[in-house]
Amino acid sequence: MTKYYYDLHIHSCLSPCGDDDSTPNNIAGMGVLNGLNIMALTDHNTTKNCPAFFAAAKRNGIIPIAGMELTTAEDIHVVCLFEELSQAMSFNELVEQRRVLIKNRTEIFGNQIICDDNDEVIGHEDNLLPNATTISIDESLELVEQFGGIAYPAHIDREANGILATLGFFPLEPKFKCVEFHSPEKADELIKLHGIQDKKVIVSSDAHYLWDIKEHKEYFEIDDEPYSSALVTKKLFEYLRT
Repeated sequence: MTKYYYDLHIHSCLSPCGDDDSTPNNIAGMGVLNGLNIMALTDHNTTKNCPAFFAAAKRNGIIPIAGMELTTAEDIHVVCLFEELSQAMSFNELVEQRRVLIKNRTEIFGNQIICDDNDEVIGHEDNLLPNATTISIDESLELVEQFGGIAYPAHIDREANGILATLGFFPLEPKFKCVEFHSPEKADELIKLHGIQDKKVIVSSDAHYLWDIKEHKEYFEIDDEPYSSALVTKKLFEYLRT
Protein backbone atom coordinates (compact mmCIF):
# COMPACT_ATOMS: atom_id res chain seq x y z
CA MET A 1 0.00 0.00 0.00
CA THR A 2 1.28 3.44 -0.95
CA LYS A 3 0.25 6.81 0.48
CA TYR A 4 -1.12 9.23 -2.12
CA TYR A 5 -1.48 12.79 -0.90
CA TYR A 6 -4.40 14.58 -2.49
CA ASP A 7 -6.44 17.71 -2.99
CA LEU A 8 -9.72 16.96 -4.76
CA HIS A 9 -11.27 20.44 -4.85
CA ILE A 10 -9.32 23.10 -6.74
CA HIS A 11 -10.49 26.03 -8.86
CA SER A 12 -8.66 27.46 -11.84
CA CYS A 13 -8.77 30.85 -13.54
CA LEU A 14 -11.99 29.69 -15.21
CA SER A 15 -13.88 30.13 -11.95
CA PRO A 16 -14.61 33.87 -11.61
CA CYS A 17 -13.74 33.81 -7.91
CA GLY A 18 -10.45 32.10 -8.77
CA ASP A 19 -7.22 33.98 -9.31
CA ASP A 20 -6.09 34.63 -12.88
CA ASP A 21 -2.71 33.12 -11.94
CA SER A 22 -4.38 29.78 -11.17
CA THR A 23 -3.70 28.41 -14.61
CA PRO A 24 -3.56 24.65 -15.24
CA ASN A 25 0.25 24.58 -15.29
CA ASN A 26 0.60 26.76 -12.20
CA ILE A 27 -1.84 24.54 -10.29
CA ALA A 28 0.09 21.41 -11.24
CA GLY A 29 3.37 23.09 -10.33
CA MET A 30 2.05 24.10 -6.93
CA GLY A 31 0.95 20.53 -6.39
CA VAL A 32 4.51 19.38 -6.93
CA LEU A 33 5.85 21.99 -4.51
CA ASN A 34 3.30 20.92 -1.90
CA GLY A 35 4.11 17.24 -2.26
CA LEU A 36 0.74 16.18 -3.69
CA ASN A 37 0.24 13.09 -5.84
CA ILE A 38 -3.43 13.38 -6.88
CA MET A 39 -5.24 16.61 -7.76
CA ALA A 40 -8.75 17.30 -9.05
CA LEU A 41 -9.73 20.40 -10.97
CA THR A 42 -13.28 21.36 -9.98
CA ASP A 43 -14.34 24.68 -11.47
CA HIS A 44 -17.84 26.00 -10.92
CA ASN A 45 -20.34 24.26 -13.24
CA THR A 46 -17.76 23.59 -15.96
CA THR A 47 -14.93 21.23 -16.93
CA LYS A 48 -13.55 23.31 -19.80
CA ASN A 49 -10.08 23.71 -18.24
CA CYS A 50 -9.77 20.01 -17.41
CA PRO A 51 -8.12 19.00 -20.74
CA ALA A 52 -5.36 21.57 -20.23
CA PHE A 53 -4.99 20.53 -16.58
CA PHE A 54 -4.63 16.87 -17.55
CA ALA A 55 -1.74 17.70 -19.87
CA ALA A 56 -0.07 19.97 -17.30
CA ALA A 57 -0.47 17.47 -14.46
CA LYS A 58 1.01 14.60 -16.44
CA ARG A 59 4.04 16.71 -17.33
CA ASN A 60 4.55 17.35 -13.62
CA GLY A 61 4.04 13.77 -12.45
CA ILE A 62 0.65 14.53 -10.86
CA ILE A 63 -2.27 12.12 -11.27
CA PRO A 64 -5.12 14.33 -12.53
CA ILE A 65 -8.82 13.93 -11.81
CA ALA A 66 -11.39 15.73 -13.95
CA GLY A 67 -14.14 17.29 -11.92
CA MET A 68 -16.64 20.05 -11.34
CA GLU A 69 -18.16 21.86 -8.40
CA LEU A 70 -21.84 21.71 -9.29
CA THR A 71 -24.22 24.30 -7.85
CA THR A 72 -27.62 22.69 -7.38
CA ALA A 73 -30.98 24.41 -7.70
CA GLU A 74 -30.96 24.79 -3.90
CA ASP A 75 -27.59 26.60 -4.12
CA ILE A 76 -25.74 23.65 -2.57
CA HIS A 77 -22.24 22.87 -3.82
CA VAL A 78 -21.56 19.28 -4.85
CA VAL A 79 -18.14 17.92 -5.88
CA CYS A 80 -18.40 15.77 -9.01
CA LEU A 81 -15.40 13.63 -10.00
CA PHE A 82 -14.93 11.45 -13.05
CA GLU A 83 -12.60 8.52 -13.66
CA GLU A 84 -12.15 9.48 -17.33
CA LEU A 85 -11.68 12.94 -18.83
CA SER A 86 -14.16 12.08 -21.58
CA GLN A 87 -16.85 11.37 -18.97
CA ALA A 88 -16.30 14.76 -17.39
CA MET A 89 -16.56 16.54 -20.73
CA SER A 90 -19.79 14.70 -21.56
CA PHE A 91 -21.25 15.65 -18.17
CA ASN A 92 -20.26 19.24 -18.89
CA GLU A 93 -22.49 19.17 -21.97
CA LEU A 94 -25.45 18.17 -19.80
CA VAL A 95 -24.74 20.91 -17.25
CA GLU A 96 -24.49 23.46 -20.07
CA GLN A 97 -28.14 22.70 -20.85
CA ARG A 98 -29.17 23.10 -17.18
CA ARG A 99 -27.38 26.36 -16.41
CA VAL A 100 -29.24 29.61 -15.81
CA LEU A 101 -27.49 32.04 -18.13
CA ILE A 102 -26.62 35.39 -16.60
CA LYS A 103 -24.03 37.59 -18.26
CA ASN A 104 -20.80 37.71 -16.29
CA ARG A 105 -19.74 41.15 -15.07
CA THR A 106 -15.97 40.84 -14.89
CA GLU A 107 -15.58 44.09 -12.95
CA ILE A 108 -17.61 42.52 -10.12
CA PHE A 109 -17.09 38.77 -10.32
CA GLY A 110 -13.78 38.43 -12.15
CA ASN A 111 -12.58 36.78 -15.35
CA GLN A 112 -13.50 33.30 -16.54
CA ILE A 113 -10.49 32.22 -18.58
CA ILE A 114 -10.20 29.07 -20.68
CA CYS A 115 -6.61 27.92 -21.27
CA ASP A 116 -4.75 25.50 -23.49
CA ASP A 117 -2.10 23.16 -22.12
CA ASN A 118 0.53 25.91 -22.38
CA ASP A 119 -1.59 28.32 -20.32
CA GLU A 120 -2.36 30.42 -23.38
CA VAL A 121 -5.80 32.02 -23.27
CA ILE A 122 -8.04 30.37 -25.86
CA GLY A 123 -11.36 31.76 -24.73
CA HIS A 124 -13.58 33.20 -22.03
CA GLU A 125 -16.84 31.98 -20.56
CA ASP A 126 -19.28 34.85 -21.12
CA ASN A 127 -22.03 33.75 -18.73
CA LEU A 128 -21.54 33.64 -14.97
CA LEU A 129 -20.55 30.15 -13.86
CA PRO A 130 -21.20 29.80 -10.08
CA ASN A 131 -24.90 30.59 -9.97
CA ALA A 132 -27.41 27.82 -9.32
CA THR A 133 -28.29 25.37 -12.08
CA THR A 134 -31.69 23.69 -12.48
CA ILE A 135 -30.25 20.38 -11.23
CA SER A 136 -31.67 19.58 -7.80
CA ILE A 137 -29.75 17.96 -4.98
CA ASP A 138 -32.13 14.98 -5.30
CA GLU A 139 -31.11 14.28 -8.90
CA SER A 140 -27.44 15.31 -8.70
CA LEU A 141 -25.95 11.97 -7.66
CA GLU A 142 -27.90 9.92 -10.19
CA LEU A 143 -26.98 12.26 -13.04
CA VAL A 144 -23.28 12.15 -12.18
CA GLU A 145 -23.36 8.37 -11.88
CA GLN A 146 -24.94 8.13 -15.33
CA PHE A 147 -21.66 9.54 -16.64
CA GLY A 148 -19.54 7.15 -14.59
CA GLY A 149 -18.69 9.70 -11.92
CA ILE A 150 -19.08 10.09 -8.18
CA ALA A 151 -20.58 13.03 -6.31
CA TYR A 152 -20.66 14.22 -2.73
CA PRO A 153 -21.57 17.43 -0.86
CA ALA A 154 -18.78 19.99 -0.72
CA HIS A 155 -17.42 21.73 2.41
CA ILE A 156 -20.31 20.64 4.63
CA ASP A 157 -18.69 22.49 7.54
CA ARG A 158 -19.15 25.86 5.85
CA GLU A 159 -22.11 28.21 5.98
CA ALA A 160 -21.92 29.33 2.35
CA ASN A 161 -23.36 26.71 -0.03
CA GLY A 162 -22.90 23.84 2.43
CA ILE A 163 -25.62 21.20 2.55
CA LEU A 164 -26.01 21.37 6.34
CA ALA A 165 -26.29 25.14 6.47
CA THR A 166 -28.67 25.23 3.51
CA LEU A 167 -31.03 22.40 4.48
CA GLY A 168 -30.42 22.30 8.23
CA PHE A 169 -29.91 18.53 8.11
CA PHE A 170 -28.20 15.82 6.05
CA PRO A 171 -30.79 14.16 3.78
CA LEU A 172 -31.24 10.38 3.63
CA GLU A 173 -31.59 10.68 -0.16
CA PRO A 174 -29.65 10.75 -2.36
CA LYS A 175 -27.34 8.22 -0.73
CA PHE A 176 -24.03 10.06 -0.88
CA LYS A 177 -21.16 7.80 0.11
CA CYS A 178 -18.73 10.63 0.91
CA VAL A 179 -18.74 14.10 2.43
CA GLU A 180 -16.15 16.84 2.10
CA PHE A 181 -14.81 18.94 4.93
CA HIS A 182 -12.72 22.05 4.58
CA SER A 183 -11.54 21.96 8.20
CA PRO A 184 -10.99 18.43 9.55
CA GLU A 185 -11.17 19.78 13.11
CA LYS A 186 -14.96 20.10 12.73
CA ALA A 187 -15.50 16.64 11.29
CA ASP A 188 -16.07 14.53 14.43
CA GLU A 189 -18.61 16.94 15.92
CA LEU A 190 -20.68 17.33 12.74
CA ILE A 191 -20.55 13.62 11.87
CA LYS A 192 -21.94 12.70 15.28
CA LEU A 193 -24.51 15.53 15.31
CA HIS A 194 -25.97 14.61 11.92
CA GLY A 195 -25.57 10.83 12.14
CA ILE A 196 -23.39 10.44 9.08
CA GLN A 197 -20.84 8.01 10.48
CA ASP A 198 -21.33 5.83 7.40
CA LYS A 199 -19.84 8.47 5.06
CA LYS A 200 -16.24 8.55 3.93
CA VAL A 201 -14.58 11.85 4.83
CA ILE A 202 -12.68 13.79 2.20
CA VAL A 203 -10.68 16.85 3.27
CA SER A 204 -9.90 19.27 0.45
CA SER A 205 -8.97 22.91 0.06
CA ASP A 206 -11.60 24.45 -2.24
CA ALA A 207 -8.59 26.46 -3.41
CA HIS A 208 -9.27 29.63 -5.38
CA TYR A 209 -5.67 30.84 -5.12
CA LEU A 210 -2.45 28.93 -5.62
CA TRP A 211 -1.44 29.40 -1.99
CA ASP A 212 -4.71 27.77 -0.84
CA ILE A 213 -3.83 24.39 -2.37
CA LYS A 214 -3.30 21.76 0.31
CA GLU A 215 0.09 20.51 1.38
CA HIS A 216 0.78 16.82 1.85
CA LYS A 217 -1.29 15.95 4.89
CA GLU A 218 -4.42 14.00 3.97
CA TYR A 219 -3.83 10.87 1.92
CA PHE A 220 -5.34 7.68 0.54
CA GLU A 221 -3.58 4.36 0.91
CA ILE A 222 -3.76 2.58 -2.43
CA ASP A 223 -2.53 -0.79 -3.62
CA ASP A 224 -0.75 0.36 -6.78
CA GLU A 225 1.07 -2.75 -7.97
CA PRO A 226 1.87 -3.04 -10.83
CA TYR A 227 2.02 0.75 -10.87
CA SER A 228 0.25 2.91 -13.41
CA SER A 229 -1.58 6.20 -12.99
CA ALA A 230 -4.65 4.57 -14.51
CA LEU A 231 -4.57 1.85 -11.85
CA VAL A 232 -4.25 4.41 -9.04
CA THR A 233 -7.21 6.35 -10.43
CA LYS A 234 -9.26 3.16 -10.75
CA LYS A 235 -8.45 2.09 -7.19
CA LEU A 236 -9.27 5.56 -5.86
CA PHE A 237 -12.71 5.53 -7.46
CA GLU A 238 -13.34 2.00 -6.21
CA TYR A 239 -12.59 3.20 -2.70
CA LEU A 240 -14.83 6.26 -2.96
CA ARG A 241 -17.73 4.25 -4.42
CA THR A 242 -17.81 1.47 -1.82
